[in-house]
Amino acid sequence: QVQLVESGGGLVQAGDSLKLSCAASGRVFSSHAMGWFRQAPGKEREFVAAINWNGGSTYYADSVSGRFTISRDNAKNSVYLQMDNLKPEDTAVYYCAADLNYNGPHYASTRSDSYAYWGQGTQVTVSS
Repeated sequence: QVQLVESGGGLVQAGDSLKLSCAASGRVFSSHAMGWFRQAPGKEREFVAAINWNGGSTYYADSVSGRFTISRDNAKNSVYLQMDNLKPEDTAVYYCAADLNYNGPHYASTRSDSYAYWGQGTQVTVSS
């Protein structure tokens, strides 16, 4: 079992920054790829960013590339999402997820169905 708890969401203005955190407990965190997804009202959950087991490989959705940065600290069992230059269209509930699969040292999936464990989500609202 893996338990995930997100924090750091809030209400900000366009152009501001936020840093989301996800604290993991349970199974060995350092061996899992991790991802961030988001879901806006009336829309499907979408991929935001993913990171492989040691942080050496990262992947981003085109919509956030260059503005968001995913990172992890295995010593603290945590993964982060630094969000800069936020836009109103970034408004959503953001979810952290853990992937139990392993497909090579650089592996991290962009597919939500690859992830076995999910946090409860944290709301990010960006006003214009």
